Amino acid sequence: MEATIDFFKKIVENLNGFGFPFLVFFLGVLEFSFGLYKGKWPKNERWVDIACFTLPRLIVQPAVAYFGLKFLPFVLPGFKNTFTWVPFLWGFAIIAIADDLTQYWYHRLHHEIPWLWRFHRTHHSASYMGMAMASRQNAIYTLFFSQIYLTSALVYLGLGIPAIAVRIIKSTITTLAHSSIPWDKPFYKYKVLHPIAWVLERLISTPATHHAHHAATTDDGVGYYKGNFGNMFFLWDIIFDTALISRQYPKAYGISHYEGDQWYAQLLWPIFKSKVPGSELAADGPVVRLDIDKEELVKKEPEISYLQAAN
Repeated sequence: MEATIDFFKKIVENLNGFGFPFLVFFLGVLEFSFGLYKGKWPKNERWVDIACFTLPRLIVQPAVAYFGLKFLPFVLPGFKNTFTWVPFLWGFAIIAIADDLTQYWYHRLHHEIPWLWRFHRTHHSASYMGMAMASRQNAIYTLFFSQIYLTSALVYLGLGIPAIAVRIIKSTITTLAHSSIPWDKPFYKYKVLHPIAWVLERLISTPATHHAHHAATTDDGVGYYKGNFGNMFFLWDIIFDTALISRQYPKAYGISHYEGDQWYAQLLWPIFKSKVPGSELAADGPVVRLDIDKEELVKKEPEISYLQAAN
């Protein structure tokens, strides 16, 4: 067992730093190369995804880690490496639960409290799903994200290896849950795998459950952006009754009223505002804009065109 843990620690150390971001980048390029974005990656959305992928990893997270490790000795002068005695598996379990449960509530509150929604809106604006979506967040949302501070503090306290291991595994699960590759479908298709599927979809986020959270509509039995908030563990949605498991994929993704806000507004609102009239990110925009029923809009289009012509 000790040898296995040491081997796992070495893998963690090698993947830490730039290793994991480059791995995710490679998988994302591979995903896009096979056309799994289905031609829905226009220039503006590419800039949003690329900016959101690079800024946190190359600037925000390293800066927080650097200044955190400089600041912590002044706040907790006698606590450096205090918890090095904690066994790896115990440290891993405690950090995984504390970190992911905190993020569940952080994520959920950004959906349920109207004035917080605009900080999270960028993550839901794209009309496609893909690995790039995992890091598609407003920079302010990322800056107050507990994980980067928690990891820095735990490294200082002597739990760096378990903290980094949790970060890598969690990032892998959340990235694959956003992927356009439906890797969970075989578990639903083959009856012999159904018991595994039952456990898997209740334990961690899968493409089917997390894609439902990114659906353009809700309450249709498939889309459910009112729930399915889990990041690494879907178990929180089961416990707090916010889960919808349909084993199906939504027909459409994104925000029904999204009109392509500029990438810099999506990345740095409220520092930069959107130029799209009526957008939630515009200077005079609403806090939360009502959804548009696009099917009804299509039905009304001939009538709208006729009235416009008459005027």
